[in-house]
Amino acid sequence: MKLNIALLPGDGIGPEIVEQATKVVDAVAAKFGHEIEYTKGIVGATAIDEVGDPYPEETHEICMKSDAVLFGAIGDPKFDNDPNAKVRPEQGLLAMRKKLGLYANLRPVTTFKSLIHKSPLKTELVDGADFMAVRELTGGIYFGKPQGRSEDGNTAYDSSVYTREEIERILKLAFEYAGVRRKKLTVVDKANVLATSRLWREVAQQMEPDYPDIEVEYMFVDNAAMQLIQGPKRFDVLVTENMFGDILTDEASVITGSLGLLPSASVGTHTSVFEPIHGSYPQAAGKNIANPLATILSGAMMFEYAFKLMDEGALIREAVEKSIDEKVVTEDIAEGGKAYSTSEVGDWIVNYINNK
Repeated sequence: MKLNIALLPGDGIGPEIVEQATKVVDAVAAKFGHEIEYTKGIVGATAIDEVGDPYPEETHEICMKSDAVLFGAIGDPKFDNDPNAKVRPEQGLLAMRKKLGLYANLRPVTTFKSLIHKSPLKTELVDGADFMAVRELTGGIYFGKPQGRSEDGNTAYDSSVYTREEIERILKLAFEYAGVRRKKLTVVDKANVLATSRLWREVAQQMEPDYPDIEVEYMFVDNAAMQLIQGPKRFDVLVTENMFGDILTDEASVITGSLGLLPSASVGTHTSVFEPIHGSYPQAAGKNIANPLATILSGAMMFEYAFKLMDEGALIREAVEKSIDEKVVTEDIAEGGKAYSTSEVGDWIVNYINNK
């Protein structure tokens, strides 16, 4: 099988972690007899510095012509610390989602036995936690119009807007994922206050009869935030709107004990994007110390979701789990033991795959 993959390393540690992920992807492709062609594009602060646009048209064309996108990270302190910056790296991420039609972000949250003790939650709460968060990506308050500030600068406003069509397509995806998992769906909203949430709940209730084998529960977002901490094992598939999903998935990410372990996929109408959930970690850029495992696991999701190559994804997961068990890990999870470099972790996983 020939796989055309767009590489968008981005900012900060992005180039280092994407390099390790491509090494692993190459090893798996060679073992299973696939041919890979990579095309690299610029995005984020790197693209602003080069061409003044965080998501240039040339990069978009590369993504559109590819079968999948492997993406690193976006963000740079020089923009974070300048509230008057006209163009920001994060605008590139929003533009990419919108132009590629990436309406759903999938974040699997699972725990690793050998790292459960690193979770801030009690072991009995997190041991066995395994759920999928499905976040709507292209609607809501991040994209709604009107948006801006008054002429005197003293009033700011954002609009949360959703259409029935946008809600139906993300809920359909969530119902389908629940159908192949443990058949439970949690719809998270704020229907007691927000009109958009009431539409979400109305649409979900109308769709329920089409999925009679799925147990559906409805939960206000504030309660969901508490339940993620009090009992994360109760969730199977959790679906919600853009801003709620942004907040809840970051909260859920710490359940595992490290942001450096969680991959994600953004899927939609065009090319899907696979990326770690952590940021650009600029303090570590160029030091060869960043944890590449989330990006490598994003490569596993890429095989599974973009190419339906389940055995290839499973082998990557096996190699990552083995590296954690053998304590071949970077300093963020080394716990006083030997801290391996970013590239050493990547090399170890490649070697494991080659010898399987």
